[in-house]
Amino acid sequence: MNRSTRKLSRRQLLGSMTALGVAAGLGARPRAAAAQGAGSLASLGPEEAVDATIRRLFGGRALKDGAAQIKLDLPLIAENGAVVPVTVEVTPPPAAQVKAIYVISDKNRRPLNAKFVFNPGPAAPIIGTNLRLGESTDVRVIAELADGTLLQAKREVKVTVGGCGG
Repeated sequence: MNRSTRKLSRRQLLGSMTALGVAAGLGARPRAAAAQGAGSLASLGPEEAVDATIRRLFGGRALKDGAAQIKLDLPLIAENGAVVPVTVEVTPPPAAQVKAIYVISDKNRRPLNAKFVFNPGPAAPIIGTNLRLGESTDVRVIAELADGTLLQAKREVKVTVGGCGG
C-alpha cells in the first residue's frame, strides 16, 4: 500500500492529535520564576517579629494614631482562633485617599495577615475577612494614604482554648 493513498480513520486522527498535544504540553512548560522584592511573601523566613514586618513594609515612616479614622470591628474574645472575623472601615481625612490597608497580628509567626490595595476614588474603603490567630494578641490595622501617611488602630483579641473563656 502506498503512503499517499493510505487513509486515516477518525479514531487514529484523534489519537494522533491527542498524542501531539500531550507532547507539546510537556515540552513547553514554563519555568517558575523566583519571587523577588522586599515586600513579597517569598522573602519571609519561617518567623518574623512584628517590628521587622513593620520596618520591612514601611521603612522608617511614622505610624500616626488613626483610631478616629479607622473603625475596627473585631471580637474581644475569640472562641476559635482559626476563624476570627474582622471588618475595617477607613474614613480618611478630607481630600485624602486610602491607598492600602494592612492587617497585622503581633504574635503570629508571620504577622502580616492581609494587604488590600485600592484604586483612587472618593469612597471610604470597607474590608472584611477572617484571621487565624494562634494565641491572644494585638491586631493592628494600618491604613496607608496616597500621600504616604500611615494611620494605625489596634485592639487586643483574647483567643480561648476550647471556648472556656481564658
